[in-house]
Amino acid sequence: MLSVHQLQASDRETARRWDEFVLACPQATFFHRAGWQRILREVYRHDAYYLYAEQHGRIQGVLPLGHVNSWLFGNSLTSLPFAVYGGVAASSPEVAAALIAEAQALAVKLDVAHLELRHVDAQRADWPTQDLYVTFRKEILADEEANMLAIPRKQRAMVRKGIKNGLLGAIDLDVERFFPLYADNVHRHGTPAMPKRYFQALMAEFGVDCEVLTVTAPDGRLLSSVMSFYFRDEILPYYAGDDERARELAANDFKYWELMRRACARGLKVFDYGRSKQGTGSYAFKKNWGFEPRPLHYEYCLYKRDAIPQNNPSNAKYKLLIETWRRMPIWLANWLGPFIVRNLG
Repeated sequence: MLSVHQLQASDRETARRWDEFVLACPQATFFHRAGWQRILREVYRHDAYYLYAEQHGRIQGVLPLGHVNSWLFGNSLTSLPFAVYGGVAASSPEVAAALIAEAQALAVKLDVAHLELRHVDAQRADWPTQDLYVTFRKEILADEEANMLAIPRKQRAMVRKGIKNGLLGAIDLDVERFFPLYADNVHRHGTPAMPKRYFQALMAEFGVDCEVLTVTAPDGRLLSSVMSFYFRDEILPYYAGDDERARELAANDFKYWELMRRACARGLKVFDYGRSKQGTGSYAFKKNWGFEPRPLHYEYCLYKRDAIPQNNPSNAKYKLLIETWRRMPIWLANWLGPFIVRNLG
């Protein structure tokens, strides 16, 4: 009685039922929402295959997939490109198995080199697993001062420094202040920026569940900005950028405290600091906030590869490219970046 289907872009009723299931399923994340299918297709021009399992007229599981076929980084089927979480979300192991089997059949049909499922919890012990990434999640306490005191002493001093400097946080209705800070930040790190239209599409698609917070100095200077996603009772700061002057004024520290403070006021329960690579500066920064790392299980079914691909800045073979990108004029990097980043997934 269990059947697996593909969500069609024009089928709004099934998309509505898909999202109803996602909101109720403990395994599901913000990246399982049906709207990502339109983002993948309309912004990045990738084929998206959104599988759902149905039984007795009710959706019992979902598996969103994006097909990225790149001459730079290979041919892959991933759940989900441009997302830190993904994979299968299902009501039972049997439903999960049916969806994964369908994904494997699709991978063979598309002749990809590998299938990648970005699970929070392990699903396939028999598949090779990437152990590079961890996530950081922590409970938001009901009282604002309790959240402040839960931050370790040294990091708490940085937050108070930002407050003392008179920094201000405000919600933006567009990405006009966010994007220059984001683009400058990733350029300094030697990585290509997502296109501006991508962030505009996210705000248009997810509405109030996609929000930009921007921090300024008392004189109005832009210092730091972050785009966050809201899902159930969680907040996930996802894309961020800052000016080079932000560090001396503790603007980044203030920014994340302001997010946490506002989330507390809204009655949210979980602050999801998101993914970091082990041994990086962002990993250390999140640890300094008192968050403990939790391993992510990126599981692979390899078809035309002997090993898991390493398409990330930690790979030594990209060192020269990263250094070259840092020296590139930012106007050129912002023009060229979208052509490269769409192939990363």
